[in-house]
Amino acid sequence: MRLAKFLAHGGIASRRAAEKLVAAGRVTVGGEVVRDPARDVGADDDVRIDGGRVRTEEREVWAVNKPPGVVSTAKEPGERPAVVTLVRTEARLYPVGRLDADSTGLLLLTNDGELANRLTHPRYEVPKAYRVDFARPPAERDLERLAAGVDLDDGPTAPAQVKRLSEKRVEIVLREGRNRQVRRMAEAVGNRVVALCRVRFGPIGLDGLAEGAARRLSDAEVGSLRDYSKT
Repeated sequence: MRLAKFLAHGGIASRRAAEKLVAAGRVTVGGEVVRDPARDVGADDDVRIDGGRVRTEEREVWAVNKPPGVVSTAKEPGERPAVVTLVRTEARLYPVGRLDADSTGLLLLTNDGELANRLTHPRYEVPKAYRVDFARPPAERDLERLAAGVDLDDGPTAPAQVKRLSEKRVEIVLREGRNRQVRRMAEAVGNRVVALCRVRFGPIGLDGLAEGAARRLSDAEVGSLRDYSKT
C-alpha cells in the first residue's frame, strides 16, 4: 500500500493532506524520514508521524445531524463544541466536508481518508441537498437564476436543482462545495438565508435522525457511498 493511502487508512488525514505531511518530512518508516508519498509500506512496517506510531483502524462512517453552534472540525480550540464530540467511538474521525456553525443537518464523519476525498472531490460531483429558508419569498425568476448558475466572487456556480417547498422554503441540490455557497447564492439574487439544513449527502439522508444524534452507517450504506463516488 502506498504511504499516503496507509496514513489515510490510519485515520490521520485525507490522502491529499497525508501527501503534504509526507512532503513536510513529518513521516518516518523504520526510523527513516520518507518524503515520497508513493513509497510502498505494509501492515508490519513501523510508520510514524511526529514520532507517534500509525496503526490502521477499522473503517467507520457516521451520519450526524449537526445542531447550530457546533463546528465542523475534529478539534475546536475555542469554546464551541466540535462535531466529533457527538459520536461515541474510539476511532479518530474527521468531517467529510463542512457545514457552517450556523447551519444544521447531515454531516458525515469518517476515518477513511480515501472515501472522504472521493466524496468531496469536484470530479465526482456527489450531490448534496439543502433545505433553505429565505428571508423573503424568492421570485420564480430568482429560482431560475439559482438553477442556471449565478456569478460569485470566485466564479459562476454550476447548474443546480432548485425546487420550491413553500413560500419561503426551497430545496437546492448542489454538485459542488464552495465556502458558504448557498448563502452567497442567495445574496447574489438579492435575498438572504435565515436557516439552512443539509438533508442529503449522495444516497444518505437524515431519515428522521434527531438533531444532535449520530448513527454509524451500515456496510450497505457505506458501499452505496463508494458506488456513488465512482460515477
